[in-house]
Amino acid sequence: MKFDQQQSLQQIADLIGCEFVGNTEVIITGINEIHKVESGDIVFVDHPKYYKKAIDSKADVIIIDKKVTEFPKNKALLISETPFDDFNKITKHFRNFKPWTAPTGDNYKQHPSAIIHPNVSIGHEVIIGANSIIHSGAVLGDYTIIGENVIIGPNSVIGHSAFYYKKKPTGYDRLLSCGRTLLEDNVEIGALVTIDRGVTGDTIIGKGTKIDNQVQVGHDTVVGENCLFAANVGVAGCVTIKNNVTLWGQVGVTSDVIIHNNVTVHAQSGVGKDLKEGGTYFGSPCIDARTRMKEMAAVRKLPSILENL
Repeated sequence: MKFDQQQSLQQIADLIGCEFVGNTEVIITGINEIHKVESGDIVFVDHPKYYKKAIDSKADVIIIDKKVTEFPKNKALLISETPFDDFNKITKHFRNFKPWTAPTGDNYKQHPSAIIHPNVSIGHEVIIGANSIIHSGAVLGDYTIIGENVIIGPNSVIGHSAFYYKKKPTGYDRLLSCGRTLLEDNVEIGALVTIDRGVTGDTIIGKGTKIDNQVQVGHDTVVGENCLFAANVGVAGCVTIKNNVTLWGQVGVTSDVIIHNNVTVHAQSGVGKDLKEGGTYFGSPCIDARTRMKEMAAVRKLPSILENL
């Protein structure tokens, strides 16, 4: 999330009640979680396993639960007992939850040629482009941007909150979502699809991509152009899917992986690591489809082999 105005380190420190060390002249332009962080951002870290990753990231300010002495001189640290909670405080301050009290939210913009069927719910800061069609029962969450010639099927939810929690002794606390959801031109979304908004950045569905019924796409995932997702595909958060990728029915993709251009994944496969460009994959965990087929053929021969021992 980008702030409407630049913030100083002192302003953020006062907001969350934390001391700070490092570069006091740093200019803060937004907040982001570690997978999407950019220069000018604040990021939080509350586990030693990720200290180095956060400090070495592009973030200029790190909310951290331990004083460390070695970090780049151009960065600043905000020392917090509860970085997760303080990160949420920043989100609440700059993009606090606003209830919906009308069929359309604040600052809603719709091109005159767009068609909105009855019983569509539209949140705050939503934009719908030319010639797009939104079918009955659809929900467009806050900060959803719909391009031109987009079709959204019945009862689909675009821009729901990210599935991102921290486990505490009292239960699970949600990391508040303040990102956006972008559907680019000529995207088609089937019925009962859920696409989560970015927890701090953007969830993006690229131009010309077609998504079948009952598909889930997680927060901050970026899908490229002209992809094809069949029914019951599930994609976790922070996944990068490049152009012309086909995921057949019931494919599952774990978080923080990259599926490169022109990849095809056969039905009921599990993607647990990056997939190379142009490959065809099958299985759970998926591997090269031809190799998997050979393995399956060999397994089918095992009973006869054992009988002849």
